[in-house]
Amino acid sequence: MNLVTAAQMKTAEDSANAHGLSYDAMMENAGRSVAEAIAEQFGADGKRVLVLVGPGNNGGDGLVAARYLTELGAAVSVYIWKRQNLSDDPNWNRLSVYHLPVVFWHEDSGAEQLKSFVENSAIVVDALLGTGVSRPIGGELARLLSIVRQTIENRRTMVAPSLTDPIDPPKNSEIGPVIVAVDIPTGLHSDTGALDPLTLPADLTVTFAAPKRGQVLFPGAAYVGQLLIADIEISDEDFPADLPQLVTAESVADMLPPRPLWGHKGSFGKVMVISGSINYVGAPALSAAAAYRVGAGLVTVATPKCVQEMVAAHCIETTFIPLETAEGGIGAFAIAAVLEKLPAYSAVLVGPGLGQTPAVSQFLQQLLQNFPPEKSLVLDADGLNLLAELSDWWELLPPRTILTPHPGEMSRLTGMSIAEIEAQRLEIVPEMARGWNTVVVYKGAFSVIAGPDGDVAVLPFANPALATAGSGDVLAGSIAGMLAQRVPPFDAAVAGAYLHGLAGEITRDQLWEAGVIASDVLTRLPLAIKELHGV
Repeated sequence: MNLVTAAQMKTAEDSANAHGLSYDAMMENAGRSVAEAIAEQFGADGKRVLVLVGPGNNGGDGLVAARYLTELGAAVSVYIWKRQNLSDDPNWNRLSVYHLPVVFWHEDSGAEQLKSFVENSAIVVDALLGTGVSRPIGGELARLLSIVRQTIENRRTMVAPSLTDPIDPPKNSEIGPVIVAVDIPTGLHSDTGALDPLTLPADLTVTFAAPKRGQVLFPGAAYVGQLLIADIEISDEDFPADLPQLVTAESVADMLPPRPLWGHKGSFGKVMVISGSINYVGAPALSAAAAYRVGAGLVTVATPKCVQEMVAAHCIETTFIPLETAEGGIGAFAIAAVLEKLPAYSAVLVGPGLGQTPAVSQFLQQLLQNFPPEKSLVLDADGLNLLAELSDWWELLPPRTILTPHPGEMSRLTGMSIAEIEAQRLEIVPEMARGWNTVVVYKGAFSVIAGPDGDVAVLPFANPALATAGSGDVLAGSIAGMLAQRVPPFDAAVAGAYLHGLAGEITRDQLWEAGVIASDVLTRLPLAIKELHGV
């Protein structure tokens, strides 16, 4: 699903209009979609709904939504800020026949009617400003938003749910209204995710045709609530080419490898996990189990002899390559044992819990210098930290490599600050992937995945349940398991990371967002695959 800037969305709308889908039809589709989403999420019949209407197309969408909500049985009130020439507005004329309570900001002395509307509504629809906001909010609109926010805060504790949280409808008017944003919350910059201090935090955002970049970039992403993308009949062909994609369940389901009835363990690939040290015994166990859980046929752990027994206690399905030990980690001379076995494996994961001793660094350099170009490689955790210490390290990478850095590791690899990377993640991650000629999985809320050929994908997950030690080991193992099943590197990165994120969602739903440990997520990877198959 295309992820767009405001300018790219405007290009798509102009193209659709040129191809016969009028702007009026798009607005009709948009407003109807908002009303239908409200009815589905909260129910409309008998609900008191306040629609805040602004001056532009966003306000027009709000007028259309008000009409459809009225037809669905809602008790709708309309509050209009700075909308001119209503007599020439067809959407206003269609709505006016319903004789709804309508108040204009400039006629509401002291904003008493606005306060009353908010106090007595179960749902507030924010159709004030759309994707065009580009400067700080001031003047009358600032006062209006302040009054709305303060009135709501007087009735409930403000909470900004995560992107994929289900919404519980309000049980009564005492808990305060939910806020539904039309296209984008007023005050959120649709391109950057920057927030005006007066931004209305939405519980539900209904956006049109394509998600906007600012809806998956922080801090704005925290104000979106649940995000629904409504189809307003703009075709994919109307969008510019080669846009970043917000990953969907349908797209990942198509990436999953087949499981033929005649298959055997060799059919589903073999993974070698080079991992572990005296201080990090759990990492190889988590990564190896994750590779199994996403469908790999056989997983072998290459780990120092000094920790093999401890790892084996948690990995009864894996085979092992015991490696010579130095300083509690892999010794430099262990490379011979790995290279001897390497031809039998289709994917190799290097890094979780390796430690960063000089011997491990030497081992890694020797591995990269002798790595078969036809094999797939995932570098994670200490593998990335050791890599960052080498000059021109990207020249050492084999062609089918996936890097999985979190922000700190990405900072060390690029020499840039975390703040700089986070502010431009949708530009920097693809730039690095091209320059390094590799796939990069930039981990975190709404992870960004980029390939050397310009492919960019953003995951739809922001889940604090995954913020736990070992979660990255599970992610790396999931990606390696996909690679072993002969999924191409970019697709393997997307599919493995999506399964990890979906397993995290399932875990949060079954347990809670606090107290989750990595092994909880690990055991739910098969459930994520099952869900994608629609079973």
